[in-house]
Amino acid sequence: MNNKSASPKAGKVIRCKAAICRIPGKPLVIEEIEVEPPKAWEIRIKILCTSLCHSDVTFWKSSTDLPKLPLPVIFGHEAVGVVESVGEYVEEVKERDLVLPIFHRDCGECRDCKSSKSNTCSKFGRGYRPNMPRDGTSRFRELKGDVIHHFLNISSFTEYSVVDITHVVKITPHIPLGIACLLSCGVSTGVGAAWKVAGVEVGSTVAIFGLGAVGLAVAEGARLNRASKIIGVDINPEKFEIGRLISNVSSMIEKR
Repeated sequence: MNNKSASPKAGKVIRCKAAICRIPGKPLVIEEIEVEPPKAWEIRIKILCTSLCHSDVTFWKSSTDLPKLPLPVIFGHEAVGVVESVGEYVEEVKERDLVLPIFHRDCGECRDCKSSKSNTCSKFGRGYRPNMPRDGTSRFRELKGDVIHHFLNISSFTEYSVVDITHVVKITPHIPLGIACLLSCGVSTGVGAAWKVAGVEVGSTVAIFGLGAVGLAVAEGARLNRASKIIGVDINPEKFEIGRLISNVSSMIEKR
């Protein structure tokens, strides 16, 4: 690493604020924590913007049909941030790059990650892992030294987080942070559902049940795939205006 451009905090423990879940279903607690420097194939990110995904709420409620969460844990997985420092062997990004953390890993090497038919990495396997994917340890500590666990390989409800390089995508610095943040999960899920899973074809008629963030992203994915008719269905009448606004914006972009 070029020491002249290196972050003054590189290689050092950072103290910052984080929203911590200690008891499922109870309010998160804002506390000061310590974030360790990244190890090999890891980067430390300064979180610039994060949003609340329904999956965070579901795990926070700790439903019995979900993997049991080790506590305490830092939730959040839909975010955008800037690279503060990088660990050994990281070549894909550098300090000050704007990046999206993504919970679904992509090693870029295995057969499945290279395939257009799958996005489930076979190198690291499936299943919920509460901490870093390579060594199973945490980069978060309470000030007294006790471990705080990661969530979905991201943990964005903190000012700084450490993420494996397989869970990061570099993006253009010109995109507004509030929009970029949604690309990390909700928008990519919806667009991918239309583009990759359903395989919407030119001239198709598409019906979408539920016009939340993911549903609207499905509509955009269907539009990009040139569906001839897109029907949105929702029991909330307020979603009609939101859907119409999104449709108008998309039409304006297409005309350009």
